[in-house]
Amino acid sequence: MQIVAMGGGGFSMEPGNPLLDLYILSLARRRPAKVCFVPTASGDAQSYLDKFYSAFAKFECSSIHLSLFDPPTTDLRSFVMEQDIVYVGGGNTRNLLVLWREWGLDKILYDAGQTGTVLCGISAGSLCWFDEGVTDSFSKLDLRPLKCLGFLSGSNCPHYDGEPTRRPAYQKLIKQGQLKSGYGVDDGAALHFVNGELVKVVSSRPAARAYFVKQNGESVEEHPLDADFLGSHAL
Repeated sequence: MQIVAMGGGGFSMEPGNPLLDLYILSLARRRPAKVCFVPTASGDAQSYLDKFYSAFAKFECSSIHLSLFDPPTTDLRSFVMEQDIVYVGGGNTRNLLVLWREWGLDKILYDAGQTGTVLCGISAGSLCWFDEGVTDSFSKLDLRPLKCLGFLSGSNCPHYDGEPTRRPAYQKLIKQGQLKSGYGVDDGAALHFVNGELVKVVSSRPAARAYFVKQNGESVEEHPLDADFLGSHAL
């Protein structure tokens, strides 16, 4: 199972910098890849869908989206299993999890990942794959822990450098034992897991990093992870 968890970036945050999206496309089992965008966390925001289709029209792939508000088919399993990449957008992670579980999409995505579909996403679409993480799903002013899908062990904090309250909140929750050790991921950085193991950290910005954060007695340790800068490119 391959999962790429982005702290931030991709077509919605870096429209002139497709490095992370191209990296994800490079992992697909087929060419041209079938890419499915899942915008559940944003409530299927039309502006988000427009950005996705506009961005991926420039790549050698076919693109489609999966709505749970207006499903494309009654057979979601067959629909998802046909995809080479499932790309999950940002928004409200709590709502995403509720809807996915109600529709059984969580189990379908797990099975798809086990059979070769690359699972990836940004923000909520990054956090959702882990055991748990820190989220603003309850309130933009109150970052809290949230239990997630558990496809990946540990915890996750996207936007580690992009939102000033994220880093201190994540470290505080780990220090207090409310979150497991895990990964803080800057905007422009992504974690690439294969069968549950972190195999690479990549970045679309030279300074973007990811960190492993863990409790150590009464304190918290933050260990920077080596990142592979994907280079300079603009459409």
